[in-house]
Amino acid sequence: MEIADFQQLMEDLYGPGDRERGIPSTVAWLCEETGELAQAVRKGSVEDQLHELGDVLAWLASLANQLGLSLQDAAQRYVDDPPA
Repeated sequence: MEIADFQQLMEDLYGPGDRERGIPSTVAWLCEETGELAQAVRKGSVEDQLHELGDVLAWLASLANQLGLSLQDAAQRYVDDPPA
């Protein structure tokens, strides 16, 4: 799946609820999921790690959607001018 397609899928599945929850709550959920990913990396199975990566990606897409930004555009800078 392409990243833009995934971002659109998250909008289709969760967009209205995400906007109702709002950006501050979405950022809090993203942080929580990032913590769960860190724990899975330290102590979890490959399946746990994959699950948490998906959760982080989903919350990141939700945040991007609420901000009106494209994850594709955000990733493009690593193609055009990667940070040193």
